Parts: sequence; C-alpha cells; structure tokens
Amino acid sequence: MRDNPLVLHVLGARPNFVKAAPVVKGLADLGVKQGIVHTGQHYDALMSDVFFADLGLPEPIANLGVGSGSHARQTAALLTGLEEVVLEHSPSLVVVYGDVNSTLAAILVCAKLHVPTAHVEAGLRSFDRGMPEEVNRVVTDALSDLLFATSPEALSHLADEGVDPARVHLVGNPMIDSLFAALPKLDPAPVRERLGVSGRYAVATLHRPANVDAPEAARELVEAVLGVAEQVPVIVPLHPRGRQRLAEAGLVDRRNLKIVDPLGYVDFLSLVRGAALVVTDSGGVQEETTMLGVPCLTVRPNTERPITVTHGTNRLVTPAGLAAAAEKALADGAATPSGELPPLWDGAAGPRIARVISAWLAGDNLSPAARGRVDHPPFP
Repeated sequence: MRDNPLVLHVLGARPNFVKAAPVVKGLADLGVKQGIVHTGQHYDALMSDVFFADLGLPEPIANLGVGSGSHARQTAALLTGLEEVVLEHSPSLVVVYGDVNSTLAAILVCAKLHVPTAHVEAGLRSFDRGMPEEVNRVVTDALSDLLFATSPEALSHLADEGVDPARVHLVGNPMIDSLFAALPKLDPAPVRERLGVSGRYAVATLHRPANVDAPEAARELVEAVLGVAEQVPVIVPLHPRGRQRLAEAGLVDRRNLKIVDPLGYVDFLSLVRGAALVVTDSGGVQEETTMLGVPCLTVRPNTERPITVTHGTNRLVTPAGLAAAAEKALADGAATPSGELPPLWDGAAGPRIARVISAWLAGDNLSPAARGRVDHPPFP
C-alpha cells in the first residue's frame, strides 16, 4: 500500500454532487486523503457551485470548466483535462458517480493510465442504447475495479454482463443519505413565497435529449405540460440543456406555468417536498420523490431505476398520457411508497462505501486481477 494514498472524486453534474457528499464525508471520517475534481460539465452556478455549499463539499482541487457542447466535443475536452489532473496527482483510486459524460471520460482516462477506479451507482440499466447515459453506464461498469450498487436488480444486471461479483458491493443509495441529512432544512414555504406560489402546485424538470432535442418531441412534451397546467400551477426550474428548444416550443411563462432558473439543492427539494405532483425525466428525482412520498410521473418509456416504480411513488407515462395521469395523481392525493422502501436506502450508504474503499486501499498491493476482492466490514 502506498503511503498516504489519495482518492480523487470526479464530479460534473448536479446528481454527482448529491451522491458524492456522503462518500466524501465517510472517507473523511476514516482519515482518507481525498480531493474533488469538478469538470464543469454543469457550468451554471445554480447547477453546480451552490451544491458545494448546500452539501458541505470541500472546494475542488481542480475545475476543468468544460461547459456544454456535443457529446464528442465535451467528452474530448474532458479526456484532455482529466488526463492532466490524474497525471499531476497520481491518485490511488478515482471514484466516479452516475452516468454523465464526465463519468465516462474519467473511466477511459484511468483505464488508459492503469489507475484503479470505483463506480458509485453501478449496474443501473434502462436497456435503451439510444440514451447516451446508458452507453456511459455500460462502459463505466465494464472498466471499473470496484462497483457500488444501489439496488438489488443492479447486481443481476452486472452478473448478466459477466462482471466478477467479487468487485461488486450492494451498499444502498448515497443520494438518499443526502436527502435524509437535508430533511430538517426542507421547508417549502420560503421557496413558495419567493416564487409567488400559493395553493397546490406541480414541479416539472425536463432535459433528456429524447424529450427536448428534436423540435417535434419538444412540442409534444410542452403540449403535455400545458395539459397539466390546465389542472394545477406548474413550476419549471429549467435546466440549461434544452432551454432554447423548449422555449421555442412554447414553454414560457403564462397562466399556471412559471419558468424559473435552476434551484439549489435545498431549495429544489423543499419545493418538491411541498408539491402535489412532480413531472420529470430525471433519474435522481424519481428516487427523491420515492422517499418524500410525492407522486411522480416520469415522461420516458423506460427507467434505469425500476425500484422507484415497484417500491416507490413513480409511474412511467408518455407525453400523450401525461395529462390524464396527472389528473388521476392529483385526485388520489399524497402518495405512499408501495410496500417496503428499497433495501439499504437508510441513510448509511456513504459510510458503507467508505469502509469498502478504505479496506481496498489497505490491500493496494494486490494485483489488478485481485482488486476488489478485499473483505469489507459487515454492514450494520
């Protein structure tokens, strides 16, 4: 084992920060030296910088500022920037999160440089290779040394793909850790007052390429959201991605439809906590609404998080079926998760991941073939 090994966390987008915070804290509690690399994939301060304050994350040791662009241009910039950072800092382990382009780029860089990696949120699959995120998930899991799964079905997916089970650890969901930690601060009233919202309302978050990139798809989605707005006021914290396309399709301020800038972590979850309904195409929001007991309609034909449907408050809908589904959800009122909550979604995923990483670092002299085989302490 190298003296004073360094763990680097590569973060690029809102969900990465939320998932990383409990892991960073867990490793800090164990005295592990670490640093954060902010790729700048989400370059809007309200989509990234505010999350460092809201989640108590330390300042990054590097900010690549790659910004937006096509998948090829963005990934190329990430590859170049991350290679320089990894070569400069020589980490013992690089931890990546989720399924964004920053995740893919970090895994590719480390694979070429023979730097070990860990993937938090491994094994999620939508089985839709038309989603860029699905391609990122599959490649990331194939190249990772340690794979941290958030739900049982992820274990089956990884086994089907031939991943050595000794590299895989079911640890629960660190995004839920962050949610539990934030609960005492989640008060809808101040956010509603600031936004001028009274009474029942819905929240919508929309940015997936399949929904917003093609003009026809964007128009269909906007018409569906307007159908919801005929029933209840809808607040849309608008992601920078697809903003212009959605505006061109008619997603602009009007009666019962309020477009706002992206919100910080605490403000956004406070707004969601007080909502009668959430409409989304985001993965993380499906999980957050499951835990908050808020009805969620996901405008996608599939989800890599089916546990939010079987154990939670989530339902998949088409744009054409959104208005009717919203009417039913609003009539039914507050949702409750279906059966027991997902296993290990108990607010302790971060410490579990930290213990596995710490044990793995202690066996850093293992050969690459044996990496991931270190026994970790039993889960509580």
